[in-house]
Amino acid sequence: MNAPAAGQKRLVIVGATGMVGGYALRYTLDHPAVGRVIVIGRRKLGISHPKLGEVLHRDFADCSALAETLSGQDAAIFCLGTYTGSVPDAELRKVTVDYTVEFARVLHGSSPDAAFSFLSGNGADQTGQSRMAFARYKGEAEKALVEEGFPHVYLFRPAYIYPVEPRKEPNLSYRILRAIYPAFRVLFPNQVIRADELGRAMVDIAVRGTGQPGGLILENRDIRAMVE
Repeated sequence: MNAPAAGQKRLVIVGATGMVGGYALRYTLDHPAVGRVIVIGRRKLGISHPKLGEVLHRDFADCSALAETLSGQDAAIFCLGTYTGSVPDAELRKVTVDYTVEFARVLHGSSPDAAFSFLSGNGADQTGQSRMAFARYKGEAEKALVEEGFPHVYLFRPAYIYPVEPRKEPNLSYRILRAIYPAFRVLFPNQVIRADELGRAMVDIAVRGTGQPGGLILENRDIRAMVE
């Protein structure tokens, strides 16, 4: 893997085998301001690139072994997650909250000045009062990230994420949304975002920065404004 040129950023991506993380990875590999990308995941990507490094990590409940890998990073793009209803509630919370918090703990210890782009979700509730488990857990993760002490945390809250490329949809609701997407986008433009545009926005803001300290919440409308 080539060493970054002066001024280029070092990024780490978690969840690059997923839909949004995959687009984020493709974008970083072509991004002139990014000199090195390390992907951390449970399985190999099956691709090679001069900028790309891969680290296999099986248990995100304990990220201590990643401390050296995470040293010297400028930003993290965190897209690890699972769909509501696809796993039991305890597993949903573990993936959504515990894995995020543990990774952030180790990253902050190794690269305290790194920026953190987090794939949250529409309706995320940091008060913990939402009746929807997904909203409560995403909100809990958001709050923990802000409290971790990173100088910049970007909390992305997309609504419906359009897959762009054909895939096996996780449930009936997603199959219906994909089918009606053309009309849905026209009628409710601030309730949809393309997966590739979301991935690009998560990378761009982490690389470019905003100058605003602390946690910045980006709702679907804000994300669309970033990519238009």
